[in-house]
Amino acid sequence: MQAFDKLSPVPDILSTLQTILASSQVILSADLNTPYSKFPNTDHSTIELKDRSISALITERQQQLDATFHQISALETVMDRLKDLQTQLVERTHKITQSMNLHKGLLSALWRLPNEVLPLIFVHCLPTHHHMWPTSRLAPMLLTKICRRWREVATNMPKLWCRLHLQEAEGRDWQRIAFCYNSWLERSRGFQLSLSIRSFQGRLTNIQSLLQPYINQISSLSILVFRQVPELMMTDLLALKELAVTISYLDAIPAIAPSISRQRLSLRSLKLRGMVFNLHYLSYLDSVWAHLTNVEIAMDQPNAVIHLLRLCPNLSSFTIHAVFMHTGIQDVEPFTHTKLQSLHVDNSNSGLTNNLSRLFDALSLPKLRVFEARYIRTWPHEELKAFLVRSNCPLMSLDIGYGVTTTDEQRAEYVAIIPSLEVIVDPMSRDHFI
Repeated sequence: MQAFDKLSPVPDILSTLQTILASSQVILSADLNTPYSKFPNTDHSTIELKDRSISALITERQQQLDATFHQISALETVMDRLKDLQTQLVERTHKITQSMNLHKGLLSALWRLPNEVLPLIFVHCLPTHHHMWPTSRLAPMLLTKICRRWREVATNMPKLWCRLHLQEAEGRDWQRIAFCYNSWLERSRGFQLSLSIRSFQGRLTNIQSLLQPYINQISSLSILVFRQVPELMMTDLLALKELAVTISYLDAIPAIAPSISRQRLSLRSLKLRGMVFNLHYLSYLDSVWAHLTNVEIAMDQPNAVIHLLRLCPNLSSFTIHAVFMHTGIQDVEPFTHTKLQSLHVDNSNSGLTNNLSRLFDALSLPKLRVFEARYIRTWPHEELKAFLVRSNCPLMSLDIGYGVTTTDEQRAEYVAIIPSLEVIVDPMSRDHFI
């Protein structure tokens, strides 16, 4: 009991309760019967008892009633105190359990792991998606909330703080968020950064100012703009190797091209989403293409694809969103790219499969190892076979994904051409165009 004396006066409660029980026993045992209790309808004229005797009975009953109410009130007070005591006891059980679990955890081998091992574990705790929000519910922020030792290890691991998702804001909201962003980035301690930026209004000035001290650390950058092209894109990123820009806005290409061109010496991967390129728009980035090894882009004609491949002699991975337009049949000159190893094609305008067939007819890729296809209504089987024979490539994987329908016989013919080929089929692909 002593453990709860500071929380609630338990002895006083017990003493008060004993007093109430004793007094209540007297009240409950009192005899309320009188000579008239058995004859409640007796004519008062026959009552021989004097008036003052009846008055004395009424006075006694009033006193008994007052005493009963007093005991009820006292008992309610004690019950409230008991209920409060019960609440405190329940809270104490939670604290005891928490303390017990904490000390049980100290017996775990995890707490005896040397500091040199914890970083290897912490790296695997990071979210698997490319960029991270600064939230306390996920690593690395979560790792700093466990204990002082883990916090010291986590905050001194720059690799944990090299990925971050930033979003533009205004006023006080930005001041609060900017402090969080800056604290995160400071912990990267000069390591290369992989950042994603989202802007709803097309203004990046606040984020640009925030990132200025870290400008030479940014090696990977993804920018998503919803409404309009930013007045000033990120520039002078000397360490930038990977850039992804998503802008669903008409005529965005001329506006963003100067900023991208400034990164041409370091840039190796360029992903342009939400914009459809033609031969004219490709020219805006003429100074960039020759340095790239990875490109993702949407294009409107097969001949534009061939032209881009000519501009990218060092390309090893190419993702093309074929948004081919009805502009008549155009000649596609044959072309061989000697370094391309990975090709991903999806035909967003699935009705124009003739253009896709003409692209396969023109291409030769002797180094191709991986080929993925998505959303192609009419599969150019004969053209693909001719492409594989002509390329004589060491193709290892043919991934036939969602939106593509092929037969067992067709896939067997591909394996006959390249016996070591692995054909991967999406089980949902058969039903996409039904």
